[in-house]
Amino acid sequence: MYSNSAGFPPAVETDVTHSPKVVVDGLCKVFGSNPTQALDMLALGATKDEILARTGQVVGVHNVSFDVQEGEIFVLMGLSGSGKSTLIRLINRLVEPSAGKVLIDGRDVAAARRAELTALRRKDMSMVFQSFALMPQRTVLSNAAFGLEVAGVGKKERETRAMAVLEQVGLAPFCQKLPSELSGGMQQRVGLARALAVNPSMMIMDEAFSALDPLKRKEMQNVLLQLQKEHRRTIIFVSHDLEEALRIGSRIAIMEGGRLVQVGAPHEIISNPADNYVRAFFEGVDTSRYLTAADLMRVDAVPLVRNLDTANVAQALNGSADYAFVLDAEHKIRGFVAREALGSATSKVAQIECISRAALLDHVVSRVMATTRALPVVDEDGRYCGAVDRAVVLEALTRTRGSHVC
Repeated sequence: MYSNSAGFPPAVETDVTHSPKVVVDGLCKVFGSNPTQALDMLALGATKDEILARTGQVVGVHNVSFDVQEGEIFVLMGLSGSGKSTLIRLINRLVEPSAGKVLIDGRDVAAARRAELTALRRKDMSMVFQSFALMPQRTVLSNAAFGLEVAGVGKKERETRAMAVLEQVGLAPFCQKLPSELSGGMQQRVGLARALAVNPSMMIMDEAFSALDPLKRKEMQNVLLQLQKEHRRTIIFVSHDLEEALRIGSRIAIMEGGRLVQVGAPHEIISNPADNYVRAFFEGVDTSRYLTAADLMRVDAVPLVRNLDTANVAQALNGSADYAFVLDAEHKIRGFVAREALGSATSKVAQIECISRAALLDHVVSRVMATTRALPVVDEDGRYCGAVDRAVVLEALTRTRGSHVC
């Protein structure tokens, strides 16, 4: 991963070749004295409101299933009462499930013994909340080291580890300050540092930045994305803010009434919202700003050649194409060869600008409009992925901005 010219790091790409870090399977939670009765009614098609009216049982989460890949930021969204906060508390078992499973690294959290669950929370799973929950009488350093103290780590080691994390979040100069001497954004950084100090492989963040003003919120998003670039932890992030979800999420899950309505990458949800409830989240938001070159590119838009003899190039340009991209043995772009160079192809490989697949739409537009040709899109290792041209960009703008297109 890398930063792009649009000004902030892209969301983390998921490596789906690995086993999921988290598997949620048929998870249900009913609050009340007889959850079995409510589950039976749900199985027969009763709604959440019908069950509440007839039994007094409250359905918090119903039959939710998804997985979270290792190293991704998985964002849970939904209106108030949709079940997203209950869901994350089921994942770390702060709330007991009525039915279903939660597997973390293959271990069933719902069936874990108390000691095993406590060890998991202390050493491998951290939480960051909307409220900073800092201890006012303790210094920044002491707050950041608190999780390690609870885990029994000696003072020298825990302070060393906490200072390293405070360096990462830009708070080392304030390590001896009290929370009351810090701004809200800085206090939230302390909360983030406390969660990171135990070096968890997984973090759960519940509306972690929603109490901050817009500028501080964006600043914290940048901090999180930078840390994610460096350490690639698995993060489940609860948010009610679509723009935040689009900006940081590898994938987004949208909940309504305790049910999971849609799960997908940001561009998938933007392009194909499951229903009017999901579509309503986009009202007033220019979603095109969050499209990347990877979302826009076409895989077969430009012919490809590797062997630069005349016959091979002629075959690649047999159709209507005026040029072909030239790839090396590692699938990296060497340049392009034009139809008019068929007579001497080996000496006519011209250089061409490449676009990162993580580049945002505004950057793609500026580069594509500067040339008459399609431009190759490459991954973080420089390997060819596809191509973007003016027609692709215009289609994306028309589809996502509609009447806003000038």
